[in-house]
Amino acid sequence: MPLQNRVLPTGEIVAIPSRGMFVGNRGIIHSPATKTLLRKRWSTDAWLTCVLEFRGRRRKVMERQSWTELFFLDEATAFAAGHRPCFYCRRVDANRFRASWEKGNRVSDVLAPEMDAALHRERFASVKKLHPLPRPLEKLPDGTMVQAGEASFLIAQGKALKWSPSGYRAVKGEITDAKLLTPPSTVRAFSAGYRPVLHESAGKSID
Repeated sequence: MPLQNRVLPTGEIVAIPSRGMFVGNRGIIHSPATKTLLRKRWSTDAWLTCVLEFRGRRRKVMERQSWTELFFLDEATAFAAGHRPCFYCRRVDANRFRASWEKGNRVSDVLAPEMDAALHRERFASVKKLHPLPRPLEKLPDGTMVQAGEASFLIAQGKALKWSPSGYRAVKGEITDAKLLTPPSTVRAFSAGYRPVLHESAGKSID
């Protein structure tokens, strides 16, 4: 039985078999005794995205009174849920993201807690609100995710791909009534040059 530690693009945490390409955390939100989530879904505004392997270290998932291991299909999924790159295990990516964030959001010398505070005001999981599209779907930067009804869609090379726990697939017809799911400040960072890591199925679905 899979643990409840897989994250959907909406930020919801569910129990599904697929683990994904990235791990991350929102602080301690589980009980080590039962390996189940607490009622809260975060204990900090810093929602991080980390690598699965780092300096040969190994962790037994949800067995310690430490940060709760959460898993994402890919980086676009993590960004849609409101996470950002970790400055410890992904320093190069985190610094690239911060540089793009500063350029896209027209700020300078931004600190990680300032980005976290902005994301907390924008992420669907914390405010239960989607955002208007800043431009037509086909003109959104690669890696952006939108929500239409119960379905989440990735925008890649101007095309909308439907998200699933195992990957993306092409869709026929137009996506109607879509709203922006990825936090707007993150989308502006994408527009300024940051390219999130996408699951291999995204490229296959476009070809």
